[in-house]
Amino acid sequence: MNDVICTVDTVLLTLADDGLAVALLKREREPYKGVAALPGGYIHTDKDRHGFDAALRVLKTKTGIDVPYLEQLAAFSGAARDPRGWSVSLAYYALVPHAVIAAAGHPGVKLVGVDRLPTLPFDHATIVAAAVERLRSKSQYSSLPCFLVGELFTLPQLQRVYEALMGEPLNKVSFRRKMAELDVLEAAEGHMDASSPSRPAQLYRLRPQFRDRLGLLKRGL
Repeated sequence: MNDVICTVDTVLLTLADDGLAVALLKREREPYKGVAALPGGYIHTDKDRHGFDAALRVLKTKTGIDVPYLEQLAAFSGAARDPRGWSVSLAYYALVPHAVIAAAGHPGVKLVGVDRLPTLPFDHATIVAAAVERLRSKSQYSSLPCFLVGELFTLPQLQRVYEALMGEPLNKVSFRRKMAELDVLEAAEGHMDASSPSRPAQLYRLRPQFRDRLGLLKRGL
């Protein structure tokens, strides 16, 4: 009996100038050597306590990024998804501000719009689509988009992120009421955005209890 191939695949999402984008890397070995794909790798049973650890390790090793948010997406399995044999992949999606990816400066990371994906190997296109659907669905009622905007942000900046993800303009009053109901933000005392065209705008950030990725994983926010 052949062993089952067990891996993790990670969908690293960010918001670029032209919309939601995913990080791809060219594969270094067969199958599909040289083809752009999701950052992924084998689970190391001697090092990884669980799939979450494996996903964090893969992202750090292959992109140089410590992600602020990571969530398990789904398991993808079957005999046909990998030419090497029957396989199962634990898929995760991560959210990170564009500035963090730029600062990491990994030469192999290429950002591609989620609506303009090249032909991807394995079932990576299906995994990306599932991650995008999950993010856009949760954006209607959660604080997830905050992880795409940066550590400090104005409410108008955050609203634009929500609008980009949801694909429609949002009423300013309704948006601010929803953020108040979520109660996940706090004013960053002494921090103002002086680039505002009228007057300096208050900067906000996530409350401390919502910044921890492991806590978020447990709460599912």
